[in-house]
Amino acid sequence: MSEDILSGVLRSLRATGTVYFCDQLEAPWTKEYPGEAVASFHQIRRGGCWFISDGVEEYLGPGDMVFIEPGRAHTLTDKISGDTEHSVQPHTLLMCGYCTFDDSLVVPLSSLFPVISIIRDEQLQQHAWLRTLLDTLSSEHLSNRPGSAMVVNKLTEVFLIELIRINFGDGDKSPLLRAVSDKQIGYALQLLHNSPEKAWSLDALSADVGMSRASFAKRFKTLVEHTMFDYLTQLRLQRACELLTDTGLSLYEIANRVGYDSDLAFARTFKKKLGVTPTYYRKQQSAS
Repeated sequence: MSEDILSGVLRSLRATGTVYFCDQLEAPWTKEYPGEAVASFHQIRRGGCWFISDGVEEYLGPGDMVFIEPGRAHTLTDKISGDTEHSVQPHTLLMCGYCTFDDSLVVPLSSLFPVISIIRDEQLQQHAWLRTLLDTLSSEHLSNRPGSAMVVNKLTEVFLIELIRINFGDGDKSPLLRAVSDKQIGYALQLLHNSPEKAWSLDALSADVGMSRASFAKRFKTLVEHTMFDYLTQLRLQRACELLTDTGLSLYEIANRVGYDSDLAFARTFKKKLGVTPTYYRKQQSAS
Protein backbone atom coordinates (compact mmCIF):
# COMPACT_ATOMS: atom_id res chain seq x y z
CA MET A 1 0.00 0.00 0.00
CA SER A 2 2.60 2.54 1.10
CA GLU A 3 4.89 1.95 -1.87
CA ASP A 4 2.03 2.62 -4.32
CA ILE A 5 1.32 6.00 -2.73
CA LEU A 6 5.02 6.83 -2.65
CA SER A 7 5.30 6.03 -6.35
CA GLY A 8 2.52 8.50 -7.08
CA VAL A 9 4.20 11.13 -4.93
CA LEU A 10 7.52 10.64 -6.71
CA ARG A 11 5.88 10.85 -10.12
CA SER A 12 4.21 14.13 -9.20
CA LEU A 13 7.54 15.71 -8.28
CA ARG A 14 8.75 15.56 -11.91
CA ALA A 15 12.34 15.75 -10.75
CA THR A 16 15.26 16.86 -12.90
CA GLY A 17 18.88 17.30 -11.92
CA THR A 18 22.52 17.00 -12.82
CA VAL A 19 26.08 16.96 -11.54
CA TYR A 20 27.88 20.23 -12.27
CA PHE A 21 31.15 19.85 -10.38
CA CYS A 22 33.42 16.93 -9.62
CA ASP A 23 36.98 18.01 -9.09
CA GLN A 24 39.98 17.77 -6.80
CA LEU A 25 40.52 20.71 -4.43
CA GLU A 26 43.84 21.56 -2.77
CA ALA A 27 43.96 23.08 0.72
CA PRO A 28 43.25 25.75 1.69
CA TRP A 29 39.88 26.09 -0.07
CA THR A 30 36.35 27.36 0.52
CA LYS A 31 33.30 27.17 -1.71
CA GLU A 32 30.26 29.39 -1.11
CA TYR A 33 26.79 28.39 -2.32
CA PRO A 34 24.08 31.10 -2.29
CA GLY A 35 20.52 30.10 -1.50
CA GLU A 36 19.27 29.33 -5.00
CA ALA A 37 15.87 27.97 -5.97
CA VAL A 38 17.24 24.44 -6.41
CA ALA A 39 18.09 21.66 -3.99
CA SER A 40 21.81 20.93 -3.73
CA PHE A 41 23.80 17.84 -2.88
CA HIS A 42 27.49 17.22 -2.27
CA GLN A 43 29.45 14.04 -1.71
CA ILE A 44 33.03 13.72 -0.50
CA ARG A 45 34.60 11.26 -2.88
CA ARG A 46 38.02 11.54 -1.22
CA GLY A 47 39.42 13.61 1.65
CA GLY A 48 37.10 15.66 3.87
CA CYS A 49 35.63 19.10 4.56
CA TRP A 50 33.27 21.09 6.78
CA PHE A 51 29.66 21.83 5.89
CA ILE A 52 28.36 25.13 7.34
CA SER A 53 24.83 26.53 7.05
CA ASP A 54 22.96 28.88 9.37
CA GLY A 55 24.59 27.71 12.58
CA VAL A 56 24.98 24.07 11.49
CA GLU A 57 28.58 22.81 11.34
CA GLU A 58 29.19 19.20 10.33
CA TYR A 59 32.39 17.49 9.26
CA LEU A 60 32.02 15.32 6.16
CA GLY A 61 34.49 12.50 5.67
CA PRO A 62 35.15 10.18 2.72
CA GLY A 63 31.87 8.87 1.31
CA ASP A 64 29.66 11.22 3.38
CA MET A 65 27.06 13.28 1.55
CA VAL A 66 24.68 16.12 2.31
CA PHE A 67 21.39 17.12 0.67
CA ILE A 68 20.19 20.71 1.18
CA GLU A 69 16.68 22.06 0.56
CA PRO A 70 16.12 24.78 -2.08
CA GLY A 71 16.92 28.34 -1.02
CA ARG A 72 19.35 27.48 1.80
CA ALA A 73 22.80 29.12 1.54
CA HIS A 74 25.74 27.00 2.68
CA THR A 75 29.52 26.76 2.65
CA LEU A 76 32.00 23.94 2.19
CA THR A 77 35.53 24.51 3.49
CA ASP A 78 38.60 22.46 4.34
CA LYS A 79 39.08 23.96 7.83
CA ILE A 80 37.21 25.88 10.53
CA SER A 81 38.61 27.80 13.44
CA GLY A 82 39.20 25.73 16.57
CA ASP A 83 39.00 22.32 14.91
CA THR A 84 41.74 20.11 16.31
CA GLU A 85 40.05 16.75 15.79
CA HIS A 86 40.30 16.61 11.99
CA SER A 87 43.55 17.08 10.09
CA VAL A 88 43.44 19.26 7.00
CA GLN A 89 43.11 17.09 3.91
CA PRO A 90 45.66 18.18 1.28
CA HIS A 91 43.44 16.94 -1.55
CA THR A 92 39.64 16.61 -1.50
CA LEU A 93 37.62 15.20 -4.37
CA LEU A 94 34.17 16.75 -4.23
CA MET A 95 31.07 15.89 -6.29
CA CYS A 96 28.32 18.52 -6.41
CA GLY A 97 24.92 18.53 -8.07
CA TYR A 98 21.47 20.03 -7.94
CA CYS A 99 17.85 18.95 -8.36
CA THR A 100 14.73 20.85 -9.35
CA PHE A 101 11.14 19.75 -8.78
CA ASP A 102 7.62 20.50 -9.88
CA ASP A 103 6.46 20.54 -6.26
CA SER A 104 3.86 23.30 -6.25
CA LEU A 105 0.88 21.07 -5.59
CA VAL A 106 0.22 18.01 -3.48
CA VAL A 107 3.67 17.14 -2.18
CA PRO A 108 6.15 19.97 -1.64
CA LEU A 109 9.74 18.84 -1.30
CA SER A 110 9.83 20.14 2.26
CA SER A 111 7.40 17.39 3.26
CA LEU A 112 9.78 14.66 2.08
CA PHE A 113 13.14 15.87 3.36
CA PRO A 114 14.56 17.59 6.40
CA VAL A 115 16.03 21.05 5.74
CA ILE A 116 19.46 19.40 5.71
CA SER A 117 19.89 15.66 5.25
CA ILE A 118 23.33 14.21 5.98
CA ILE A 119 23.96 10.60 5.03
CA ARG A 120 27.15 9.09 6.37
CA ASP A 121 29.29 6.60 4.50
CA GLU A 122 28.27 3.89 7.00
CA GLN A 123 24.63 4.45 6.04
CA LEU A 124 25.47 4.28 2.34
CA GLN A 125 27.10 0.92 2.95
CA GLN A 126 23.64 -0.32 3.96
CA HIS A 127 22.22 0.94 0.65
CA ALA A 128 24.49 -0.68 -1.92
CA TRP A 129 22.42 0.50 -4.88
CA LEU A 130 22.66 4.16 -3.85
CA ARG A 131 26.40 3.89 -3.25
CA THR A 132 26.90 2.29 -6.66
CA LEU A 133 24.73 5.01 -8.20
CA LEU A 134 26.93 7.74 -6.72
CA ASP A 135 30.06 5.95 -7.96
CA THR A 136 28.54 5.76 -11.44
CA LEU A 137 27.50 9.42 -11.34
CA SER A 138 31.03 10.49 -10.47
CA SER A 139 32.78 8.34 -13.06
CA GLU A 140 30.26 9.23 -15.79
CA HIS A 141 30.65 12.96 -15.13
CA LEU A 142 34.46 12.73 -15.13
CA SER A 143 34.54 10.60 -18.30
CA ASN A 144 32.98 13.32 -20.46
CA ARG A 145 32.07 10.69 -23.03
CA PRO A 146 29.51 11.35 -25.77
CA GLY A 147 26.05 11.26 -24.20
CA SER A 148 27.41 11.45 -20.66
CA ALA A 149 25.42 14.62 -19.87
CA MET A 150 22.12 12.83 -20.52
CA VAL A 151 23.21 9.79 -18.53
CA VAL A 152 24.23 11.99 -15.58
CA ASN A 153 20.88 13.83 -15.67
CA LYS A 154 18.88 10.59 -15.63
CA LEU A 155 21.03 9.06 -12.89
CA THR A 156 20.53 12.18 -10.78
CA GLU A 157 16.75 11.73 -10.98
CA VAL A 158 17.11 8.13 -9.79
CA PHE A 159 19.48 9.31 -7.05
CA LEU A 160 16.78 11.67 -5.73
CA ILE A 161 14.22 8.86 -5.63
CA GLU A 162 16.64 6.67 -3.70
CA LEU A 163 17.19 9.45 -1.15
CA ILE A 164 13.43 9.77 -0.61
CA ARG A 165 13.12 6.01 -0.23
CA ILE A 166 15.81 6.05 2.45
CA ASN A 167 13.93 8.79 4.27
CA PHE A 168 10.72 6.79 3.80
CA GLY A 169 12.21 3.94 5.79
CA ASP A 170 13.70 6.20 8.47
CA GLY A 171 12.17 6.28 11.93
CA ASP A 172 12.23 10.09 11.89
CA LYS A 173 9.77 10.41 9.04
CA SER A 174 8.49 13.62 7.51
CA PRO A 175 4.77 14.44 8.06
CA LEU A 176 3.55 12.98 4.77
CA LEU A 177 5.60 9.82 5.13
CA ARG A 178 4.26 9.34 8.66
CA ALA A 179 0.77 9.68 7.22
CA VAL A 180 1.45 7.08 4.55
CA SER A 181 2.78 4.71 7.22
CA ASP A 182 -0.32 5.11 9.40
CA LYS A 183 -2.58 2.09 8.82
CA GLN A 184 -5.88 3.96 8.47
CA ILE A 185 -4.73 7.29 7.03
CA GLY A 186 -2.37 5.46 4.70
CA TYR A 187 -5.32 3.41 3.44
CA ALA A 188 -7.36 6.60 3.00
CA LEU A 189 -4.55 8.14 0.94
CA GLN A 190 -4.41 4.97 -1.12
CA LEU A 191 -8.12 5.25 -1.90
CA LEU A 192 -7.83 8.93 -2.85
CA HIS A 193 -4.81 8.31 -5.09
CA ASN A 194 -6.45 5.33 -6.77
CA SER A 195 -9.70 7.19 -7.54
CA PRO A 196 -9.35 10.98 -7.28
CA GLU A 197 -12.31 11.39 -9.64
CA LYS A 198 -14.73 9.78 -7.17
CA ALA A 199 -17.19 12.04 -5.31
CA TRP A 200 -15.54 11.49 -1.94
CA SER A 201 -17.07 12.64 1.32
CA LEU A 202 -15.73 12.53 4.87
CA ASP A 203 -18.50 10.12 5.81
CA ALA A 204 -17.69 7.70 2.99
CA LEU A 205 -13.91 7.78 3.40
CA SER A 206 -13.95 7.50 7.19
CA ALA A 207 -16.35 4.54 6.94
CA ASP A 208 -14.05 2.84 4.41
CA VAL A 209 -11.10 3.04 6.81
CA GLY A 210 -13.14 2.11 9.90
CA MET A 211 -13.06 5.41 11.77
CA SER A 212 -15.63 7.92 12.97
CA ARG A 213 -16.01 11.02 10.82
CA ALA A 214 -14.64 13.37 13.49
CA SER A 215 -11.68 11.18 14.45
CA PHE A 216 -10.75 10.60 10.83
CA ALA A 217 -10.90 14.31 9.92
CA LYS A 218 -8.73 15.23 12.90
CA ARG A 219 -6.10 12.53 12.34
CA PHE A 220 -5.94 13.21 8.59
CA LYS A 221 -5.32 16.93 9.20
CA THR A 222 -2.74 16.20 11.90
CA LEU A 223 -0.71 13.73 9.84
CA VAL A 224 -1.09 15.10 6.31
CA GLU A 225 -1.19 18.79 7.36
CA HIS A 226 -4.09 19.36 4.93
CA THR A 227 -7.78 18.70 5.30
CA MET A 228 -9.06 15.76 3.30
CA PHE A 229 -10.85 18.04 0.85
CA ASP A 230 -7.83 20.31 0.37
CA TYR A 231 -5.63 17.30 -0.27
CA LEU A 232 -8.14 15.83 -2.71
CA THR A 233 -8.40 19.12 -4.63
CA GLN A 234 -4.62 19.37 -4.91
CA LEU A 235 -4.38 15.73 -5.96
CA ARG A 236 -6.99 16.28 -8.67
CA LEU A 237 -5.18 19.35 -9.97
CA GLN A 238 -1.87 17.49 -9.96
CA ARG A 239 -3.42 14.76 -12.10
CA ALA A 240 -4.95 17.45 -14.33
CA CYS A 241 -1.53 19.06 -14.80
CA GLU A 242 -0.12 15.70 -15.86
CA LEU A 243 -2.95 15.18 -18.37
CA LEU A 244 -2.59 18.72 -19.72
CA THR A 245 1.12 18.16 -20.22
CA ASP A 246 1.19 14.57 -21.45
CA THR A 247 -2.04 14.18 -23.46
CA GLY A 248 -4.16 16.01 -26.02
CA LEU A 249 -7.40 15.38 -24.15
CA SER A 250 -9.98 18.16 -24.18
CA LEU A 251 -10.62 20.19 -21.05
CA TYR A 252 -14.00 18.50 -20.67
CA GLU A 253 -12.40 15.03 -20.79
CA ILE A 254 -9.73 16.03 -18.29
CA ALA A 255 -12.31 17.59 -15.98
CA ASN A 256 -14.28 14.35 -15.92
CA ARG A 257 -11.18 12.24 -15.32
CA VAL A 258 -10.25 14.23 -12.23
CA GLY A 259 -13.70 14.53 -10.66
CA TYR A 260 -15.35 17.69 -12.00
CA ASP A 261 -18.84 17.73 -13.50
CA SER A 262 -17.99 20.43 -16.05
CA ASP A 263 -14.96 22.00 -17.68
CA LEU A 264 -16.12 25.38 -16.34
CA ALA A 265 -16.01 24.20 -12.71
CA PHE A 266 -12.64 22.59 -13.37
CA ALA A 267 -11.19 25.72 -15.00
CA ARG A 268 -12.48 27.91 -12.18
CA THR A 269 -10.81 25.78 -9.49
CA PHE A 270 -7.63 25.41 -11.55
CA LYS A 271 -7.18 29.16 -11.94
CA LYS A 272 -8.02 29.84 -8.30
CA LYS A 273 -5.34 27.44 -7.08
CA LEU A 274 -2.65 27.89 -9.75
CA GLY A 275 -3.25 31.43 -10.95
CA VAL A 276 -3.57 30.51 -14.64
CA THR A 277 -6.21 28.83 -16.79
CA PRO A 278 -5.76 25.18 -17.85
CA THR A 279 -5.38 26.33 -21.47
CA TYR A 280 -2.60 28.76 -20.57
CA TYR A 281 -0.90 26.12 -18.42
CA ARG A 282 -0.91 23.68 -21.36
CA LYS A 283 0.63 26.31 -23.64
CA GLN A 284 3.34 27.01 -21.07
CA GLN A 285 4.22 23.30 -20.85
CA SER A 286 4.28 22.92 -24.62
CA ALA A 287 6.66 25.87 -24.96
CA SER A 288 9.09 24.63 -22.30
